[in-house]
Amino acid sequence: MATETMIQIHRHGEWIDAAKLVQLGPGRCRLEYEQDYIFSSAPWPLSLNLPVQFTDMSFTQPTGGALDAPQFDLPPFLYDLVPQGRGRRLLSRELNLPDVDGMALPLLMAGAFNPIGCLRLTSALNFYERYVNRHTDGRDWGAGVELDEIVSHSEAFLEQLSLHALLASGTTGAQGAAPKFLLSRDIGGLWYPDMALDDAQAVEHWLVKLPRGRQDEDRLVLRNEAAYLRAAKACGLRVHAEPELHNEMLFVRRFDRQVDEQGRLHRLHQESLASLARLQGFAPATSHHELLSALRRHAHQPLKETIEYLRREVLNQALRNTDNHARNTAVQRLVDGCVQLTPLFDFAPMYKDPEMIPRAVHWLDPQGRRLEDWPTILHSINWGAGEYENVARAMHDFAGTVAGLPETLRDVGAEEVVIEECRGAIDRVAKSLSRIQPG
Repeated sequence: MATETMIQIHRHGEWIDAAKLVQLGPGRCRLEYEQDYIFSSAPWPLSLNLPVQFTDMSFTQPTGGALDAPQFDLPPFLYDLVPQGRGRRLLSRELNLPDVDGMALPLLMAGAFNPIGCLRLTSALNFYERYVNRHTDGRDWGAGVELDEIVSHSEAFLEQLSLHALLASGTTGAQGAAPKFLLSRDIGGLWYPDMALDDAQAVEHWLVKLPRGRQDEDRLVLRNEAAYLRAAKACGLRVHAEPELHNEMLFVRRFDRQVDEQGRLHRLHQESLASLARLQGFAPATSHHELLSALRRHAHQPLKETIEYLRREVLNQALRNTDNHARNTAVQRLVDGCVQLTPLFDFAPMYKDPEMIPRAVHWLDPQGRRLEDWPTILHSINWGAGEYENVARAMHDFAGTVAGLPETLRDVGAEEVVIEECRGAIDRVAKSLSRIQPG
């Protein structure tokens, strides 16, 4: 297994060696920017927390860990690239590693060949190429498939996916428990697994989600995710192109990829709020105050992004989306360098999920007690001059939008059972917002 790797960043249509990651031993690794990258034209940092400089950055497992176990304390942004879900389980089997905590570094070095965002690891790319050659006898992906072949789970589509089983098993670059595929479409309308189509030939980039499990509730959650995103857009939140539902497969256009008018692909930097807050691991304990503070430090328009963040949390509460962990919200760096929240993602009626996923992030007072009422929440945030009045007015005005959610949900195709089961939460949140005094 590789003990060092190069982290590459996608800039100006090509992959560039940016930094070296070295495994130093149990519980230790080092990251150092490449000199050629430091002196290149306007280099962008790999993480918004790691400016491009000569500093040799070492990361050590916290004291108290079992140093005889293969645990490594990675730079926080790299946890965004570590495979999860089905891709993680397949990689663990391929690497003959136990699927347990503490395996972040080996999974990263083998699995981060095509993550969301603009980064990849050369060790993972080499692993992927060896894997494909071993499992496909050098065959290519052929001529692609039509949409109806994907939707019907046709034999041709499944055969193509089986040739690259690593990609087919949930795609290691897309984190989360639900099965996901990263697919690209060419100018002729044919579809390919993402890495099977050259950037120059791809005109659209999609993430395709399947239900998390096989129960009726799993299918209900996926069916209504499209409606939830449409409802959020109707409420004025930042939502990318409208998702499409085909035979209980949710097609979502990727927002970390942009094709400009010249046909050149831009891979946008994406980084979770967990990383911005310098939190390590996959389910770090945190609060909304900590995540919002990290967002405000890095966003180019802090007040605008604060209101967007708060409104998203309002809709999470009102529509009972319980899956709000610190890696389910992220920022992106646009082509012009502007840093803002990504369009909304993983927004669904997760209260219906059979695994009963609890809310992970809460508003907390200094004693660690949960804050539920929105006037109290707003007063608990540290504001700059004049900010409170602007935010309070925006949130107070949002009360009417929230109160109208049952009609909005119905208009965008949400199922009646979801609308009725959210009605109590909608009313409670709308009333809480209406009590905010703009000042």
